[in-house]
Amino acid sequence: MRIHHVRRLSQTYFLILFVFLCAVTRLGTEWTQIRAWPVNWFLQLNPLSAVGTALGTGTLFAGLLWGLVTLSATLLLGRFFCGWVCPFGTLQHVLGWLGMRRKSFSQRVAANAYHSAHRLKFIFLFMVFGMACGPLWTPDRWTSWSSAAKTLGLFTAAAALVLGTASQGNAESGKRPSRLEDGLTGAAVFLFGLTLARFPVAVGSLQTGLLDPIALLQRSLNQVLFPAFGLFQPEGLAGNRWTQGAWLLGAVFLAALGLNLVKPRFYCRYLCPAGALMHLVGRHSLWRMTRITDRCTDCKRCETVCDAACRPSMEILSGECTLCGNCLVVCPEKAITYCRAPLPAKAAAPGAVDLSRRQVLVALGAGLFAAPVIRLDGLSQHRFPPNVIRPPGSLAEPEFLRRCIKCGQCLRICPTNVLQPALWEAGLEGLWTPVLDFRAGTSGCQYQCVACSRICPTAAIRRLTVDEKHGTGAFADRGPVRLGAAFVDRNRCLPWAFGKPCIVCEENCPVSPKAIQTMETLDKLPMPPLRVTAREDNRWIVDGFRPVEHRAPLESLWLVKDFGNPSFQWPIRDWGDGWIEVSYTDPKGHGHAATIEKPEGAVFLAVKLKRPLVDHARCVGCGICEHECPVRGVPAIRVTPENETRHPERSLMARQPSGTF
Repeated sequence: MRIHHVRRLSQTYFLILFVFLCAVTRLGTEWTQIRAWPVNWFLQLNPLSAVGTALGTGTLFAGLLWGLVTLSATLLLGRFFCGWVCPFGTLQHVLGWLGMRRKSFSQRVAANAYHSAHRLKFIFLFMVFGMACGPLWTPDRWTSWSSAAKTLGLFTAAAALVLGTASQGNAESGKRPSRLEDGLTGAAVFLFGLTLARFPVAVGSLQTGLLDPIALLQRSLNQVLFPAFGLFQPEGLAGNRWTQGAWLLGAVFLAALGLNLVKPRFYCRYLCPAGALMHLVGRHSLWRMTRITDRCTDCKRCETVCDAACRPSMEILSGECTLCGNCLVVCPEKAITYCRAPLPAKAAAPGAVDLSRRQVLVALGAGLFAAPVIRLDGLSQHRFPPNVIRPPGSLAEPEFLRRCIKCGQCLRICPTNVLQPALWEAGLEGLWTPVLDFRAGTSGCQYQCVACSRICPTAAIRRLTVDEKHGTGAFADRGPVRLGAAFVDRNRCLPWAFGKPCIVCEENCPVSPKAIQTMETLDKLPMPPLRVTAREDNRWIVDGFRPVEHRAPLESLWLVKDFGNPSFQWPIRDWGDGWIEVSYTDPKGHGHAATIEKPEGAVFLAVKLKRPLVDHARCVGCGICEHECPVRGVPAIRVTPENETRHPERSLMARQPSGTF
């Protein structure tokens, strides 16, 4: 079996596995549901997530250690992940092959030629790394020797990667900078970071997920394709899942795929930050594709099938090579082989990218400045938007934005579809991060559910137990995890604004004792007083009375003589022209005066209402009340982030329970 056949089998297997893991990301214990399937495995294999979170937080979540395995294997074998494992790379490979089928020999060679625009992916990589690494220089990283050593280690590794990239690129043009220049450049970047850290805007923001190929494909499948075709929906869901901004997700996905019909592996060549990272490691791999100069006849056949544009007919760009093996198959002279890398005969490294030190530093500096500039809108701090409510267990907003990779796994596992990808409500850096939209799903945040906290691959949503979410058991001193607080809009609430009975929010509140209480009132209807002329048992004769049309049901209407005396208030059972039938026992069983033959003076029609009031000491902001509110459009009860647990400064209480975090 030829090498490209083995590669196709590998690509097919991993693509099917990826789709399967996306499909089973549903709550349940069947084999077609999540059970113990490693649904985050592809996200963890991608080293971009591991490096980005390490730069932004100084820590590495255990599951992301798989990314270091991928980098180690890349250093040994080359960019095998891109050509043999990555499911998005497989889709690009297939579409690129379709786009090249009808093109001539010369057109294929031209389409697969290396272009200086390939450096765009490195510029984006260094920009997002610059945005992420702002916290490396904050003063609290230097309060102890252990944290200082860890920070210096991270900076040294990043600087070696950056300066190595720029140095090797210049070496290709014969202008290799000295080690002294490299050291001075690294020191300048380090001092620049320390200077910037003295300003309050020195922050980090993880934006690798915007163009991360695994995260992009995962959210495109889970939030666009599966819902669009009604595939692999959670059990009990009526209709398809909703996705806010599906048009944007779908447009990005289709564009990323469609461009492969013009240039094979367009996304890999020009945009993919994960590919750029693995390029930097893979070009120094122990094993790589090598051209045997003595055998090569410069026929260019290898150029027609090299969709990675790594120049196989010249000095091979080993960092660009995805090890597809096509060149090995088509070469008639066997002039290309995969072997252990020979010792270099000159200082220049093989397969260097055409990237100058200035471009690298500009990209890093732009990213380092971009994060605080974007954060100046204040949306993550005091000017927080009222409609950005994060999932239960989410870290404080600045830390959350340093960890979230926008993969959409929490959105996929949510059983009620209440989690939605943010558009612009959370600011530019919050694009595609999870927010709760209580009108989108089948309910609010379920009181017994902690699924999103169990699936997050980067711990942007920390793991919760049901006891911790409820504030019971060992967590009783902390109180429940609050997502926000509900507020009643008295200008839209049916009992408050329209005099119409409604207790939907109170009935659906899952908290015990309920966080929504009701206040009973009797409101006089806007009509003239009535005159009773006689009484026949329960039926009162009212001269000139006609039944009125009212939005309240009949059982909510009362006949009232004295609004201050319950003994002169009677619930109405029925009515007709000239008469009203009342009950001398109210629905709670309390007796009323029945001896009045003919009440002196006027009587009034009134409606008994239960008006909702929110007890914010009990409200957890689950949003079920907002979802169930019968007032459509803008609900009459709405949840905002005030009083959320993750930000104690937003508390509405005079005191927080001891141990609140």
